[in-house]
Amino acid sequence: MHHRRIGEILIETSGLTEQALDEALRLQSEKGGRIGEILIRQGAVAETEVLKALGIQFDIPIRTTLLAPDLDTSFAGEIPIQFLRKYRMTPVVTPSGAVIAINDPLLFQPLDDLRRLPVLKDAGVVLSPYGAILSVINYVYDMSRDSAEQVIEDMHGEDTSRILSEIEETGDLLEDTSDAPVVKLVNLMLSQAVKARASDIHIEHSQQALKIRYRVDGILYDMLSPPKHIQSALISRIKIMAKMNIAEKRLPQDGRIEIRIADKSIDIRVSTIPVAFGERVVLRLLDKTNVLLNVSDLGMPADRLDQFNRLIRSPHGIILVTGPTGSGKTTTLYAALSTINTTDINIITIEDPIEYQLDGIGQIQVNPKIDLTFAKGLRSIVRQDPDVILVGEIRDLETAEIATQSALTGHLVFSTLHTNDSASATTRLIDMGIEPFLVTSSVTAILAQRLVRVVCKDCKEAYKPDRESLQSIGITPEMAEGRTIYRGRGCPSCLDTGFRGRTGIFELMILDEPVRNLILKTSDANAIKDKAVERGMLTLRQDGAQKVLNGITTIEEVFRVTYQ
Repeated sequence: MHHRRIGEILIETSGLTEQALDEALRLQSEKGGRIGEILIRQGAVAETEVLKALGIQFDIPIRTTLLAPDLDTSFAGEIPIQFLRKYRMTPVVTPSGAVIAINDPLLFQPLDDLRRLPVLKDAGVVLSPYGAILSVINYVYDMSRDSAEQVIEDMHGEDTSRILSEIEETGDLLEDTSDAPVVKLVNLMLSQAVKARASDIHIEHSQQALKIRYRVDGILYDMLSPPKHIQSALISRIKIMAKMNIAEKRLPQDGRIEIRIADKSIDIRVSTIPVAFGERVVLRLLDKTNVLLNVSDLGMPADRLDQFNRLIRSPHGIILVTGPTGSGKTTTLYAALSTINTTDINIITIEDPIEYQLDGIGQIQVNPKIDLTFAKGLRSIVRQDPDVILVGEIRDLETAEIATQSALTGHLVFSTLHTNDSASATTRLIDMGIEPFLVTSSVTAILAQRLVRVVCKDCKEAYKPDRESLQSIGITPEMAEGRTIYRGRGCPSCLDTGFRGRTGIFELMILDEPVRNLILKTSDANAIKDKAVERGMLTLRQDGAQKVLNGITTIEEVFRVTYQ
């Protein structure tokens, strides 16, 4: 049978241009590879478009969601996980029948190999996105290994003294089949956390109980309650993985673990502190695979994005990002740095801690033990002839003074402050002891930000909020006219929270002439804010309201993070 070429199909179905196709064909002739994958990599078409075209080309139906509550995982013992990952295919077995989901229709041989299993003898074939196939594989191979409850059951009967077998962890956690229950529990705890997209894991305990909680999209959820008697074994296991001193239980300690789970490489910061009844452990998970955002991914509306892009390319001045802990300030600053990071400018940072290593940027870690403070580090940075300086945080007068001086002598300085909105940042600097005229001549802009959770795409539903809730974030009935407002019902892909992922809401205060003049006269934050609004600034709450009207987040979220 003669197949139509995929490029032709894509030109008809997806609006792919001839030029983009020619370019991809040229790359293919140089380097080989599949034309569809080359087009996806170049951003010429979306993966779903290529799937659609493959479906037409090979006459195979398409299924974008594969996970179902009643998936059968019994085939896990018969097919190695590596085989399915390598060929990007997976059986999907439910009581209503079996299909094999594939991502590449040309792999006939592995498909025939799978059909040798009795349960898959007559299985049909569907085309699915790689992500959907991967989540089935990870689900099946995680579930078929012991579930958390099962692991905890095993422990009750275990003699805890022999649970701890010291294993130097390498390789992929899903392939680690070590049997010591504590090792299993730690592996399970980490792989579950990654699956739930948790940013932190808290291990806490009281006299009676042990509790493991995950922070997902900024909110803490209870996840597991292992038996109290494995507490010390559990904590020792984590300390071994983090190369910390397991004998020292009276002093706080820090360490780090690097693991791979499925296709993600995760960097984990571990911190322990002594409390009554033992130690508290917090693990901070940094997913290296999707670290750096572009400035355009932060969630700024187009007009503010243009302003921000112009500001971060200023030749000098201070740009401050403000907000409480965990409001994404560092992410914004890293995005700004990686946007302007070219070979012809010298960027140096001083941070506490260094969250991510950035290519081609000199990063200094604050270290109070050897008296390397923000102020001291900043002093030496200025001697290194930088064009752009990032100071992790302005905490004291000395740092504020050097930052101001650097901005006045032709450096662009980025930093953060812990204040609630943009106007109070100027007040804070003046309270610290910086002269108002120095604030107005050095600070060019202040960006206040918060993170709001995004309504889950898979279970969002439209509803009519009542007048009071709309008013709570300043939406008038006229503004809501013709707009749809959503909330999440809760489904497996968002762990029944109704939210998946977060985005920023922003308030960008530009210190133009009228705002500067007012700061010289008064340090009253409210007056300064009113003046900035009069000059066209949108407040955090207004930006949040806009995101509610655009169906991105909910009224409650915006209220939660902007409630003063």
